Amino acid sequence: MTKVAVITGASSGIGLSTAHILQRKGYQVIGGARHVDNLQNTDTSGVKFLKLVVTNHESVTQFVKQIINDYGNIDLVINSAGYGLFGALEEVDLEDARNQLEVNLFGMADLNKQILAGMRLRHSGRIVNISSLAGKSYSPLGGWYHISKHAVETYSDVLRTEVEDFGIKVVVVEPGITDTNWQSVANNKLLNSTSKASPYRNLAEKVAKVLTNTTATPDEVGEVIFKASTVEKPKARYQVKFPDKMAVKLSGLASDRVQDWYMKRMMR
Repeated sequence: MTKVAVITGASSGIGLSTAHILQRKGYQVIGGARHVDNLQNTDTSGVKFLKLVVTNHESVTQFVKQIINDYGNIDLVINSAGYGLFGALEEVDLEDARNQLEVNLFGMADLNKQILAGMRLRHSGRIVNISSLAGKSYSPLGGWYHISKHAVETYSDVLRTEVEDFGIKVVVVEPGITDTNWQSVANNKLLNSTSKASPYRNLAEKVAKVLTNTTATPDEVGEVIFKASTVEKPKARYQVKFPDKMAVKLSGLASDRVQDWYMKRMMR
């Protein structure tokens, strides 16, 4: 029987690459996209796309309802929708900060909340939440993005312990800076919102350069997500590259003073 996989943020980048990988592996893939009309020139390759605005509860409800009506159940959910809000904590508008949490955390939680009952009844299912190395670290001007991803990590850990007795597995994937339009969106927002007169402008320009240093392609991340989605006994979390794995281990060992020093050194 064909398994049904749902992917949010599926119209580009990591979400789209993962959708193609799962489709080639035999899954029926339903991708959630905010702007379905923009996919006309995109290779959908058998992936079914439905409109989904993760910050709108009615949209999430309609999305899940249509999938259940069309396919009967959902076997796998990959929460890939998200973006990076960068800027000084002193200067970022709190409405923007709230939207960062709405997209990266609460939208994910809303979708998971609406599919868990079905997975419990079948005593089967898997949820893969896409976090980031940012969920295990911190950096200047990345405050609200880091906060959102730290929250995704904790949310996932708690959910994993709550649903494992119902046959549901919860996994986190932690990519580094991936070669998608994520960087350009983050950089544009950072530089446009940090004025030339801002005391943080010099730092913002340095951070923008760091954000262009990609460490992986969407396909490389997608392959790790596929592994996390299908291996019989998944780990709680996966990184993509060996340096990413070492960074996570070292961040757990280094003192706050050392981590502060390293972050400042990166911004030179």
